[in-house]
Amino acid sequence: MEKRRFALGFDYGTNSVRALVVDIATGEEVGTSVYNYKAGVDGVVVDPVDPNVARQHPKDYLDGLEASGRGAIEQAKANCKDFSPEQIIGIGVDTTGSTPIPVDAQGVPLALDPKFADNPNAMAWLWKDHTSYEEAAAITKKAAEIRPQFLAKCGGVYSSEWFWSKIWHCMKVDPEVFEAAYTWVELADIIPGFLTGTLAPDKLKRGVCAAGHKAMYNDDWSGYPDKEFLASLEPRLIRIRETLPDKAYTAGERAGVLTEEWAERLGLKPGVAVSVGAFDAHMGAVGAGVKEGTLVKIIGTSTCDVAVASKARDLPDVPGLCGIVDGSVLPGYLGLEAGQSAVGDIFNWFVKNCVPESYEAEARERGLDLHQLLTEKAEKLKPGESGLLALDWNNGNRTILVDVRLSGLMMGQTLQTRPEEMYRALIEGTAYGARVIIERFEEYGVHIEEVINCGGIAEKNPMLMQIYADVTNRTMKISRSAQTPALGAAMFGAVAAGPENGGYATVQEAQAAMGGLKEREFVPIPENVRVYEKLFRMYKELHDIFGTKGYTANLYHIMKDLLDLRDAVREGREIS
Repeated sequence: MEKRRFALGFDYGTNSVRALVVDIATGEEVGTSVYNYKAGVDGVVVDPVDPNVARQHPKDYLDGLEASGRGAIEQAKANCKDFSPEQIIGIGVDTTGSTPIPVDAQGVPLALDPKFADNPNAMAWLWKDHTSYEEAAAITKKAAEIRPQFLAKCGGVYSSEWFWSKIWHCMKVDPEVFEAAYTWVELADIIPGFLTGTLAPDKLKRGVCAAGHKAMYNDDWSGYPDKEFLASLEPRLIRIRETLPDKAYTAGERAGVLTEEWAERLGLKPGVAVSVGAFDAHMGAVGAGVKEGTLVKIIGTSTCDVAVASKARDLPDVPGLCGIVDGSVLPGYLGLEAGQSAVGDIFNWFVKNCVPESYEAEARERGLDLHQLLTEKAEKLKPGESGLLALDWNNGNRTILVDVRLSGLMMGQTLQTRPEEMYRALIEGTAYGARVIIERFEEYGVHIEEVINCGGIAEKNPMLMQIYADVTNRTMKISRSAQTPALGAAMFGAVAAGPENGGYATVQEAQAAMGGLKEREFVPIPENVRVYEKLFRMYKELHDIFGTKGYTANLYHIMKDLLDLRDAVREGREIS
């Protein structure tokens, strides 16, 4: 009997890293383990004075790599009698991004040096660090003047979440760290570098996913931004450009093979193929079954919306997207990324800061967490019944406005407003934001035939999925795996192994064998769709008047319209 073959996927999230062992022939998930980062608050190093700061300690990444990997392998041994670590043929890695890390000339993160161990500026600059919003605005302004093609491929606006703005900001606020850093490396690239012993900047394979979506890389202009452009921003940035390669690689290509050191630390054999890394949402989209016509929504602390388009199409540049990059999702296709800067983070903020003690007491008495209690209460409400309308910008807007300096808003509160009504309104607000993104895709010719959702929230909250279906008037499908990014990473590990080692020649072959959807789908409810259509139009007015320049409108009617709609719903009148 032929031995089974497995792949190991690592998924580096905002608060933890997860490892997953998967049978590459069936997609059966036989072992998993999670390591929660130790530094900071829930794994994020923050600054109580500046809410824009979000850093992580690279030591957590390495500790998590070993602990989660070993844990998943041990669970696989316990769960699967015909599993042994020697049957793992490939490893894939996905991470948050843009999460760049300052490193020394050997490619080692500065924060692993005792001199810099406690300096947040020498740590990883997490994706949701927004301290560089001024630098991002300056990059956008200068690129619009002399390199408009750079902006065209990243949605028209450079973001404070991204590579160059963070490096430039570090140079301004901590020159010592900037001078000590030989170069900067994305988390998605450095983990494969550790596993394969290719950390040295002249050996490291950088992924096109991170480079293209966050660092203005494009083969049309020979890679990363040219020195003349960077000099127009700040001449000292040229030194970093000189450390970057001219070629970036698609996931599925080999970053190298597992070293003896990391084989021992993980309990594997040396020489296992390791894939080039990519972002969590992009590998999650692959794990969920992305193909042309499919939009995959990875719903977590934030969301990332990923689609692909054939390179044979004459696809226009799409304003507000986080990039159109060749090979960033599926090799041979253009990868399109959009998303919302906060979704789960908004719900968590509300639960931590806005729920009265009486609700906390009820939750404790009933053995529920506050999210479960609020969902239970909110589920009893009809669309429009609360009279509330929320903007989902508590952490800025990623798509389509690309503006970190936008903030949250809730309209329609009265002295009778209840916490569950506010909780539901926040969920609805994220659904309206999701619809704006879908409409932007379709406005520019990227037709969305199906929507597949993945991530913990999609998996655990049916009410949210039904609201998303009703707001968008589209059926919401759910990925079969509860760990879709890690599954996608494992798929790329199987492709990196190649047919000669029992793996796959293409990503599509891996998807067909290892992926799938849940049977349950969330179908729009017509009466809810009618109500949400009215609410969305109000949301879009708020979206445009607060989020765009030159938009002229009078908002006098919106509060009254919300009250009228609320009263009609409560009285059971038909909404046309």
